[in-house]
Amino acid sequence: MFEGMDVPAASAGAPMHPCSAPPASAPARVQEPNRLQVELRASDLDSLLPADHRARLVWRYVEQQDLSVLFDAIRARGSAPGRRAIDPRILFSLWLYATLDGVGSGREVARLSQSHDAYRWICGGVSVNYHALNDFRVGNEALMDRLLSHNVAALAAVGVIRLVRVAQDGMRVRASAGAASFRRKGTLKEHHAKATEMVHSLKEQARENPGQAERRAQAARLRAAELREQQLAAALARLPELEAIKQRNGRPIDKARASTTDADASNMKMADGGWRPAYNVQLATDCASQVIVGVDTVTAGSDMAQLAPMVQQVHQRVGKAAEQWLVDGGLPAHGQLDAVADKTEVYAPVPQARAPKGKSQGQDDEQPPPAPGSQFQPKAGDSTAVAQWRQRMSTDEAREIYKDRAATAECVNAQARNRGLLRMPVRGLAKVKCIAWWYALAHNLMRTVALAPQLIGWGTGACAGAAALT
Repeated sequence: MFEGMDVPAASAGAPMHPCSAPPASAPARVQEPNRLQVELRASDLDSLLPADHRARLVWRYVEQQDLSVLFDAIRARGSAPGRRAIDPRILFSLWLYATLDGVGSGREVARLSQSHDAYRWICGGVSVNYHALNDFRVGNEALMDRLLSHNVAALAAVGVIRLVRVAQDGMRVRASAGAASFRRKGTLKEHHAKATEMVHSLKEQARENPGQAERRAQAARLRAAELREQQLAAALARLPELEAIKQRNGRPIDKARASTTDADASNMKMADGGWRPAYNVQLATDCASQVIVGVDTVTAGSDMAQLAPMVQQVHQRVGKAAEQWLVDGGLPAHGQLDAVADKTEVYAPVPQARAPKGKSQGQDDEQPPPAPGSQFQPKAGDSTAVAQWRQRMSTDEAREIYKDRAATAECVNAQARNRGLLRMPVRGLAKVKCIAWWYALAHNLMRTVALAPQLIGWGTGACAGAAALT
């Protein structure tokens, strides 16, 4: 058979072994799909999810929250006419689960509620639409603030949170506005005048031609024109604030620009060095437990004035401020240090002393460079709090404590990014703040599962299965 090789005679006519390769000319045997086969499947929604599924965890958490304010707002009562409202617990659970799942679109949540087992289980046969979902997500800031306070208080009661050390950091999140939407005062006034004229024109057309066939189209055009007018009016209203910032920084105030689609968005320097419309989300996190204890969203790109408001917020929420407050170099303005001196000790890097400029004309010698470590020495005009901060940060103990800031704040920021906090899906500061609250509640829910599952009645067996989801 093969040249130079002896083949036993017995194998010449031997049958082929069953495991041998079939001849190439034989047809391949495959399992083809049969999509016309009728199947009968008897199952309920509850049997679709295992006992330790995260959707069950979310529902159990929501069931234990006080949502009476949502139920009180429902107008369908008793036998009075009107359609039944969607259970607020369903809407709350859908958004909490979607936040953990990295889904930020109301349309996508509505689609998943019909096709995904976890979302279908939460709905329990109740139909939801994206209008109801989107309205619910941004309309309950006070409720979410209260729920976060209750969550933090419960964790503090069982000893999970002790507020020994808190790390604060700002995270810039891309706004839902394009860079090309920013206009100066003259352009904004011109566009606003045209938008106002368009609104009046459409109203006149509606009065002159009230035909049934055109009524719906006219109403749609009028809503769009009124929205445009409102956005331009909001942009003009924010211009004085932006002009004051330009003036404070020594720049021409006529260069101030506001967005025509999201007036609250500001051009901020992002992590990659580029400038884009964004919001500044401030998070304060307990270092020992990595539980978020404070949330805020501001339109300023700088963190310089955000220390004192966050300390005050945490003090109101928990009843005390942390013993040590860790922030990065952008936060500790001298006025902020003075404002929180009676509440906490601030740990932040002290800026290096700048080398003095050369002497005036006619003097040849330059001043000597600053001595190493001179930034830690109290300077003329320093308040007591600032002087203590300089001396505190000169010690090795302070440098060791400060290492917890990055390990805590950057970890929490990364988890929020992984859950989809890359671009705000809504416009306007009030709505953007609600999005930040959802991420804080979702984060703290998973920390509760990891640290104190008994607070939500999550058993040890189910907790073991859900631990990998934190």
